[in-house]
Amino acid sequence: MMKTLIGAAAALLVGTSAFSADLYTPPPAAPEVVSQSSGWYLRGDVGYVFTDLRGANYFQGSNSNMHDFDSANLDDTWSLGGGVGYQVNNYLRTDVTLDYLFSSDFKGSTSGDCGGCGPGFTAVPATSHDVATLTAYSLLANAYVDIGTYGIFTPYVGGGLGGTYVKWDKLKNTSCSNADSSSCDETVTHNGRGSWRFTYALMAGTSIDLSCNLKADVGYRYRHIEGGDMFGYAENGGPGYDKGLNLHEARIGARYTFGGCQTASYMPPAEIPPQPAVYK
Repeated sequence: MMKTLIGAAAALLVGTSAFSADLYTPPPAAPEVVSQSSGWYLRGDVGYVFTDLRGANYFQGSNSNMHDFDSANLDDTWSLGGGVGYQVNNYLRTDVTLDYLFSSDFKGSTSGDCGGCGPGFTAVPATSHDVATLTAYSLLANAYVDIGTYGIFTPYVGGGLGGTYVKWDKLKNTSCSNADSSSCDETVTHNGRGSWRFTYALMAGTSIDLSCNLKADVGYRYRHIEGGDMFGYAENGGPGYDKGLNLHEARIGARYTFGGCQTASYMPPAEIPPQPAVYK
């Protein structure tokens, strides 16, 4: 009787082990990243620029007699730019940009004498009306902090350092009598000057996901450009210098990231073929 019970227990253990082996299922495979962005991107931007010329001055008669312009204003204009950058991680990115500032008209005035306005060509009080145009290129190295992603929106702040080549066209000034604005001297033309100036920028805005590779960018940028040469000497006046520019830009653009999208794909485990029954 005892031998019969021991045999039945052994048979039961062997069957249970075989049944457990048939029920074994390997753990599911972890998701596998099948492609990933390279981090490098190209950007392009267009902006409307509110210009703020901080003033201008010039020498009159000698190098010891400097005067400020009574008024010095630049018209608002447009900017167009592009650049290449790298997304370091989810919070930090950097890029290098080149921007062109389209022609902006300068209008200024100074006070003085009009030598050919009075009777017998005597000097009379007069106002000089001055006109010129300005264009500029800015080359900046920038860094941005992406604050966080909220749906498709990623707000950011940033800053940049670099230089701007400011090019002034010829300045033309015409002095007219204060008593009779139709009585004027001949127009005097001063050659324009160009120079590189130190520039810094501050930015804020938001990125908007259009696809996994393409983002729209809407933001504001402030650029401060140091002062420099404006125009040369002519007819006992000049040279002249501007005191620098503050540029306030409303910008819209896009960024395209190279490489595949960062997505994950589930790989199912390999199927285990059924094992033949073993009889002993």
